[in-house]
Amino acid sequence: MHTTVLKKQFEDKLHTKLLLDLYEDDALLTYQTRRYIAAIDKFEELYGAQEVEIYSAAGRSEVSGNHTDHQHGCVLAASINLDAIGVVAPQENVIKVVSDHFNIKEIDINYLEKRDDEIGTSEGLIRGVVYKLKELGYKVGGFKAFITSDVLMGAGLSSSAAFETMIGTIIDGLYNNMEIDMVTIAKVGQFAENVYFGKPCGLMDQCACAVGGLISIDFKDTSKPIVTPVNVDFSKFNHSLCIVDTKGSHADLTDEYAAVPAECKKVAAYFGKEVLREVPVEEFYANIAKARVACGDRAVLRAIHFFNENERVGKIVNALNNDDFDTFKANIQASGNSSYKFLQNVYAASDPQNQAVSIGLAMSEILLKDKGVCRVHGGGFAGTIQAFVEDDAVEAYKEGMEAVFGLGTCHVLKVRKYGGCKVVG
Repeated sequence: MHTTVLKKQFEDKLHTKLLLDLYEDDALLTYQTRRYIAAIDKFEELYGAQEVEIYSAAGRSEVSGNHTDHQHGCVLAASINLDAIGVVAPQENVIKVVSDHFNIKEIDINYLEKRDDEIGTSEGLIRGVVYKLKELGYKVGGFKAFITSDVLMGAGLSSSAAFETMIGTIIDGLYNNMEIDMVTIAKVGQFAENVYFGKPCGLMDQCACAVGGLISIDFKDTSKPIVTPVNVDFSKFNHSLCIVDTKGSHADLTDEYAAVPAECKKVAAYFGKEVLREVPVEEFYANIAKARVACGDRAVLRAIHFFNENERVGKIVNALNNDDFDTFKANIQASGNSSYKFLQNVYAASDPQNQAVSIGLAMSEILLKDKGVCRVHGGGFAGTIQAFVEDDAVEAYKEGMEAVFGLGTCHVLKVRKYGGCKVVG
């Protein structure tokens, strides 16, 4: 559709139903309408008025399975209604992307081999995605795009995975009739991040950004993770997902993060295994006294968290499939309690005076009472917490949390049903 026509349609609010279906929140309609118009304007400024298509790739939130993936466990993740959108037009041989304020260097699709000077760059991600899609036998081609994202950077919502998903979805839409399976798009994004970008990430982020809705992922075989959609209309439960940035610094926490998988693997090694997923639970508990001596108490407690949390993911999925939201919330709360007591990733043991996440959880429980549940979000130690809040309590919760952590720190989100998708075209 031509940019001038498309912009007029958004101005005349002809895409209201589409935006509501995509973002799950009528309070966002004005914001999203303006955002799409601004994106089209920016595309025209960069490339001129012409025929375009618009694509979207969601951010994500881990719902359950805290620190289980590195032990080949199970996770539950969700696409959220923060996303990257791209206004796109095809062109021959060259990919040119401007992403918000980043003017990314052109990529010649005739030269897709990995380049060492692109490690850690957006160019590397783009080149890696296109290389892998071509290697898998899909059609690839050039395009020019303006991409803008409101996926929060540094909040554990996977802005990089959303970008990778966006590039893969654009190639899918322009050259493959949107026929590429979204799990394949996710695996391609993971490849690009691992090999071309140089970051050894797992597949959870990319899957949640690409597939959409709620998905469970079983990492027992990490080469072939089992990705299962949880087909639940989250909106019918009348709860919102809130992510609160507690403003704790991640600086100097590398050792704290690294200790979690290291200690889990130490326990696994005591039982002659590589990861905890391979250790029989009964054998672990039968030998827990000896494991304490060999591995230390904190390592054993973290193993207890893994075994409980890994089982809890299945319970949460079953609760959602049975429309049992009370059981879902009870297990989310249990996940948070386990992370605090056993995994111990709510604050850094090396810096006990700074406990912003702990304060966030305490304030959430005080404010919410029986109106919601909360847990540490993602890696932990600093940063964000997650809360599922009844819709009629959201404003009071947001006001209360921002009184502690500052304006704009509480982000009210919805689980959306779409991951990577073509919006208009």
